[in-house]
Amino acid sequence: MVSDGNDPDEALLAGVGRGDPTAVRTLLDRRLPRILALARRMLNDSGEAEDVAQETFLRAWKQARGWKPGGARFDTWLHRVALNLCYDRLRRRREVVTDSPPEQVDTGPAPDAGLMRADLSRRVEAALAALPERQREAIVLCHHQGLGNIEAAGLMAISVEALESLLSRGRRALKASLADLAGDDGR
Repeated sequence: MVSDGNDPDEALLAGVGRGDPTAVRTLLDRRLPRILALARRMLNDSGEAEDVAQETFLRAWKQARGWKPGGARFDTWLHRVALNLCYDRLRRRREVVTDSPPEQVDTGPAPDAGLMRADLSRRVEAALAALPERQREAIVLCHHQGLGNIEAAGLMAISVEALESLLSRGRRALKASLADLAGDDGR
């Protein structure tokens, strides 16, 4: 992937490479929320998502000094690193066999804040987590991370047509698994 030279993070990366704490804070403020959201949606586990975000930024700091402008945009590279780390964790999950599921802390809103909203959110997250990895990745990149089809396709190393096919199949699967939420009028 080649940049058009308009990478908004290039100056900050240069500052990070020089050890400028203001540049580090600014880059974290700018990019951490999206990387954390991506990891949470891919892994469906806040603790693991935080670990992935931390590892992603550690790798970014190591690359900052030698970053070559004109190549891939930093944000695109950062998303690719985070996705690869998520896939590593998902692969490891499949390899772990346990007798009982791990205990999980309910991080949803308090009961008085709306049980129905929390239930709906869990249902949608569970439906998203049940999608095949590539469909989930396409949905998360385009709908949750706000990337355009061209950028998301480039990040996934597939054609725009293949991305659109994954999005279409993923949306159909989500619609089918959440059909009972549509109401009586079928919308």
